[in-house]
Amino acid sequence: MGESRPRSFYFLAAFFIAYVLFLYGPMFAIYVLSFQGPDGGLTFPMNGLSLTWFGKVFSGTGIVDIGAAFKRSLELGLVVMVLTVVLSVSAGMAFRKPFPGASVLFYAAIASLIMPSIITSLGIALEFRLFDDVMIKHGAEGWTTAMGLFTSGLGAHLTWTLPFGLLIMFAIFNRFDGRLEEAARDLGATPWQTFRYVVLPIILPSVVGIGLFGFTLSWDELARSSQAIGSVNTLPLELQGLTTTVTKPDIYALGTITSGVSFLVIFSALVIILVLRARQRRHGSDAGKGMV
Repeated sequence: MGESRPRSFYFLAAFFIAYVLFLYGPMFAIYVLSFQGPDGGLTFPMNGLSLTWFGKVFSGTGIVDIGAAFKRSLELGLVVMVLTVVLSVSAGMAFRKPFPGASVLFYAAIASLIMPSIITSLGIALEFRLFDDVMIKHGAEGWTTAMGLFTSGLGAHLTWTLPFGLLIMFAIFNRFDGRLEEAARDLGATPWQTFRYVVLPIILPSVVGIGLFGFTLSWDELARSSQAIGSVNTLPLELQGLTTTVTKPDIYALGTITSGVSFLVIFSALVIILVLRARQRRHGSDAGKGMV
């Protein structure tokens, strides 16, 4: 006979269930309400089931062009993902050897994690406005502003994604066996061949994870975009604006779509990581292949 569980177990289990419902209940309610019928409203009960509101999302809601905002967020997220991967891997390689000012540079790079996002956004916006003033003062003809999606907006998003990528790469390289690189160099490999055929195959699952961080953090970012994005809005900013004016479930459909994109990216990254690890277990690491 198994021992009966103490009362504290059931109390903590009930508390945990209530916590999960409190955390994820509103999200699932939005997903369900996005399938309201054509005459449905923003609350329960459901008035039929349909995909009506999904069709209306990209046809435009008032003066907001959801399709264009969706495209801008997607493009920005992909650029942020690529830059986060490249810069994080490069920094991880560079920090493996000590150099003057390494500690100061490291803490400066991750300081934005503890800075309030709105302060970071305001600081970037102020910096670009000062730059605009200098350009106009020195007679730059036709100059309006340097702020934009892929200038100030890109920089604001990188202040959020890069620290995560750097911390991941530092953790990976702290336990990386440098003897593998020494063996490759002893066999005549160039620095690029050593990285391409030895280092990269080993760290590739982590690189995929950094890309996942880069895209999803940029895709959902609101506070850092609010002051630094320029004259156009990303999808989260448009969604925030719609919450005060929309009275139909199309805003729920939009939330469901944006969540679906995030889940799709996360699922794809996890599948890629699992495939890479399964391949390494079956055939061994790809490190060293292609050098001969």
